[in-house]
Amino acid sequence: MSTPPAPAPLLIACALGIEQFALRAGDRGGAGGPVTVLRTGMGPRAAERSVTRVLADPALSGAAVLATGFCAGLAPDMHPGDLVVAEETRDPAGTVPCVGTDLLVKELVRTVPGRTVHTGPLTGSDHVIRGQERSDLLSTGAIAVDMESAATLLSAVRTGERPVAAVRVVVDAPEHELVRIGTLRGGISAFRVLRSVLPAFYEWHRSLLLPRR
Repeated sequence: MSTPPAPAPLLIACALGIEQFALRAGDRGGAGGPVTVLRTGMGPRAAERSVTRVLADPALSGAAVLATGFCAGLAPDMHPGDLVVAEETRDPAGTVPCVGTDLLVKELVRTVPGRTVHTGPLTGSDHVIRGQERSDLLSTGAIAVDMESAATLLSAVRTGERPVAAVRVVVDAPEHELVRIGTLRGGISAFRVLRSVLPAFYEWHRSLLLPRR
C-alpha cells in the first residue's frame, strides 16, 4: 500500500506580538494539517522578508498562506471588532486575488456570531493611515488598509503557486480612531475577536485539502 501524502501545511502570518498572542491564546487545535503562526514584524518590507525566508523551507512547500491581524477600516459604517475578508490584496507592487472568500465569510459568521463581516479589496500601506488618507483610499474601492497583508500574499505567490487569503479585524475606523492598540475599548474588542477566528481559518484550510470533483 502506498503512503497517503502528508497534509499541506498552513502558514498564518501576522505582524505584531499582540496579534500572535491572540492567535495562540485562541488555538484549541483542530487544524487539517501542520500550522505555523509567523510573526513577521511591522511593515511591508518586514513581511516580505519573513514570508519569503520561511517559505524557502521545504517543509512549507505548497503551504497555504493566510495573512491576519488588525487593520484600519475605511468605510463609515465600520466599527472596531468588525471582520474584513479580502477579495484581493493590493499595493503598488501588485494585486493578489484571494481564494475561498465565501467559505471564510460563512465560517467566520458561524465562529464569531454577532460580528459584522465585510468583503472587498484590502489595500496596503507603509505607514499608519489617519484622517484624509482614509477617505482617499476609500475612493479607490478598498474597504480596509493594513501594512502587511498585501506584501505577505504577494511574497507568498512569488515563491510558488499556493492558495492565499487575508482576514483582518478592524481596530479603528473613521469614527473610532485609536491612539494605541489595547488601551481603548475598540482595541480590546478587536483582540477578543482575533482570539476567536482560528476555527474559521482551519475550516478554510481543510476545504483546500478536499479532493476536487
